[in-house]
Amino acid sequence: MRKPAHLGRFRLVLRTSLGFAALGLGSSVCGSGVVALLLFFEGSPSQLGDRSWVLGATAAGLVAVSLVVGSLWTAWLQRRTAIWFVLGRPPTESEARLALRLPVDMAIVSGTLWLIGTIVLGTLSYVLGAGEEAFAVALTILLGGLTTVGLTYLAAEWVARPVMTIALKVLPPTGSLPVTVLRRLVLTWALASGVPLLGVLLVSSPPELIGEGNHTASLIMLSVIGLVVGALGTALLARAVAAPLHRLRIALNQVARGSTDVSVPVDDSSEIGMLQTSVNDLVAGLREQDRMRDLFGRHVGADVARHALEFGASLSGDVREVVALFVDVVDSTALAYRTPPEELVTKLNRLFTSVFDEVNARGGLLNKFAGDAALCIFGAPTRLADPATSALSAARAIRDAVLDWGELDLGIGVASGPVFAGQLGTSSRLEYTVIGDAVNEAARLTEHAKTVPGRILASEAVLKACTSSERTLWTPDGDLELRGRQVPTPTWTTT
Repeated sequence: MRKPAHLGRFRLVLRTSLGFAALGLGSSVCGSGVVALLLFFEGSPSQLGDRSWVLGATAAGLVAVSLVVGSLWTAWLQRRTAIWFVLGRPPTESEARLALRLPVDMAIVSGTLWLIGTIVLGTLSYVLGAGEEAFAVALTILLGGLTTVGLTYLAAEWVARPVMTIALKVLPPTGSLPVTVLRRLVLTWALASGVPLLGVLLVSSPPELIGEGNHTASLIMLSVIGLVVGALGTALLARAVAAPLHRLRIALNQVARGSTDVSVPVDDSSEIGMLQTSVNDLVAGLREQDRMRDLFGRHVGADVARHALEFGASLSGDVREVVALFVDVVDSTALAYRTPPEELVTKLNRLFTSVFDEVNARGGLLNKFAGDAALCIFGAPTRLADPATSALSAARAIRDAVLDWGELDLGIGVASGPVFAGQLGTSSRLEYTVIGDAVNEAARLTEHAKTVPGRILASEAVLKACTSSERTLWTPDGDLELRGRQVPTPTWTTT
C-alpha cells in the first residue's frame, strides 16, 4: 500500500530535525567530555589546587549556555530554510542559497562558541594562578574545538542532505564552488591525523608547561580519539563522496545500455554535484535526441532517417531500380464535399495506417503523402531482394483491408524502373524522394485502376520481375495509353 505523500514528508522533516538536534547536542557534549578527560589525565592545571572547581563549574556553565545559544543562533540563521522545508514548498533562489550554507553556518556557530570558551577558560585559568599551564588549558580546549567543528561540518552535510537536495534543484552547483572534494579531504586528514598528532606533541612537551599528570593515559586517550574521530571522519567522507559516485556509476551503466529514463538526484554542492548535474544534462540531451530521431523518423520514415543519420544530410543520391506503388482515393473531391473534415481525416488516417503497416512489413518505404494519396517505394533507400513481389503483395493487402472497411474506394498503381533516389531541395531544406519514369507511370496507372474491378493495375515489367507464385494471382488487363507516353503500356490486374 502506497504511503500518503504528506506522511512521507512529515517523516523526512522529523528525521532531519532530530538529526540536527542530536548533532548539536552530541558534538558539544562529546567534545567537552573529551577535553575534560584530557585535562584530568594530565592533571592540568595542577597549580589551581582547591580552586579548580571554579574552572570546572565555569566550563559546565559554558557548555550549557553554548547549547542554548548555538541552537538559537543556528535556528535564526536558517529560519527561512525551516519555513519552506516544513511547508513542503520549493525555495526561492535566495532561500536555496541560504540552505546550502547550512553545514558552514553550523560549523561557524560551533567554532565561534568553542573559541569563546577557549578564551574564557584560558584566561580564567591564568587569573586563578595556573601560570604557564593556562596556555596548555587553552590549547587543549582549542584542539577539542577544532575536532568538534570539523566533525560538525561533515556530519551536518550528511544530516542536511534532504534539504540540500531540494535546494540544489533550484540552485544547481555551477561556477565557483563553496565546497570542494579537496577541502573535505584536508578536513578529514586534520581530524584523523593533524589534531591528534598535535595533541601528542602537546603531551610530549616539558611537564612544567602542561602539568605532571599521567602522560601514558593521555597518549592512549589521544590515540583512541584519533582512531574514533578518524573512523567517523572517513565514514562521513566516504558517504559524501563514494555513495554519490556509486549512484553515478549505476546511472551511466544504464545509459550505456541504452536507457535514457535515468535521473540522478543532485544532493552535493561540490564537484560531485556538478558531475551529477552534468549526467542529468547528458541524459536529457540523449532523450531529446531520441525524441527528435523519433519525430524525424515519423516524418520521413525510419529507413530514411537511419540513412541520413549514417551518411549525413546532403544534396546527393544514386540511381536505383525500384518498384513504385501509388495509392489514391476515388472521387476525393466529392468525398471532401459531403464529409465533415474531422470524419474525412479519420478515414484517411485509417487508410494511411493500413498502407504503412503493409508496406513497412514488406521492407518498403512510405515515402510521402499528397493529400489523399500516398507514394510507396520498394528498393530505396533499403535494397530488397525481391521488390516486385513485395510491392504486388502489399498492393493486394492494402486493397483488401480498405475495401473490407467499406469507408473508402481507391485505386492502386504499381510500376518499376530506374529512378533517382536521394535528397532533393536546398542546403537548408531537404527531402528524400525518388524521381523517375517509374513514379510517373505508377501515378498514371492509379487513375485507370479506379475503374477496374480489382482496383489495382501493375505494369508488365513488375509482373516479369515477381515470383511465379505471385504471378499466378494476376491476369492481363490490356494495353493502356498513359498520358505523356507514346507507347502503350501492358497492364495486369488481380481480383
